[in-house]
Amino acid sequence: MKLTTMHDAIATYVHDGDTVAIEGFTACIGFAAAHEIIRQGRRDLVLCRMTPDLIYDQMVAAGCARKLVFSYLGNPGVGPLHAIRRAVEKGIPAPLELEEYSHFGMVARYIAGAYRLPFFPLRSYVGSDLPKVNPRIRFVESPYGDGPIAVVPPLNPDVAIIHAQRADVNGNTQLWGLLGAQKEAAFAARHVIVVVEEIVDEEVIRSDPNRTLIPGLIVDAVVHEPYGAHPSYVQGYYDRDNDFYLRWDEISRDEAATRAWLEEWVYGVRDRAEYVEKMGRETWERLKPAQAWSRPVNYG
Repeated sequence: MKLTTMHDAIATYVHDGDTVAIEGFTACIGFAAAHEIIRQGRRDLVLCRMTPDLIYDQMVAAGCARKLVFSYLGNPGVGPLHAIRRAVEKGIPAPLELEEYSHFGMVARYIAGAYRLPFFPLRSYVGSDLPKVNPRIRFVESPYGDGPIAVVPPLNPDVAIIHAQRADVNGNTQLWGLLGAQKEAAFAARHVIVVVEEIVDEEVIRSDPNRTLIPGLIVDAVVHEPYGAHPSYVQGYYDRDNDFYLRWDEISRDEAATRAWLEEWVYGVRDRAEYVEKMGRETWERLKPAQAWSRPVNYG
């Protein structure tokens, strides 16, 4: 059995200086795990993510990171990430290095990492200025005589943290809805922490095998953490808290206000359960999703 607490999972698998990927594309973003990393005072992390939105803005504001490896940077639908901007432009609270790719470039790096390839070829950098600022994006001659092709190196995080709908105690993990690069990041990583809304019996997993994106054989730890992706959403469990994304834009513009928010909502709570209680029942009622059930499938 791989079931453990968030505190113990982070304490065991996330260390100072590690390369950490917390994936989830718009949905299933592991905020609870990020907050525990902040509480445990991790430093000098290389944070990898296709969209380092609020989750990495908060981690950078807390001084956890020395570098971002990413493919889009912003508060989705709202504006820039002010804590990351302060770190890059002013070194507050610490200098921050950037390594930027396209979305497909990041997915390609995870795929190369998962398949243990030396590089991954892609055409999306033809005509782009990204290779001028990122020396890790290179061009080689195609061995099939069709000209130069861009390549990116593999990405093998020390740990990938994946939030999902459900898993069994052995880590067989099921996701549905909008999927990002969770599967690729998990297979590329040296260690995998899975955080789920619900722990289910193995027979539930076996009854719907095609939803099992991450098999237990690559999972090191399973954490049961309801509402662990808030303010992002988990399909079928709760909606995206759009009000929070708007509020964060105001809060994060000011360094003191950002620190105050971290003190109250991260350092000031013992764990995610206390965060959920502090948010209040009305928050979770407001974010309760509508019903949209999938039809059963006969796997006989």
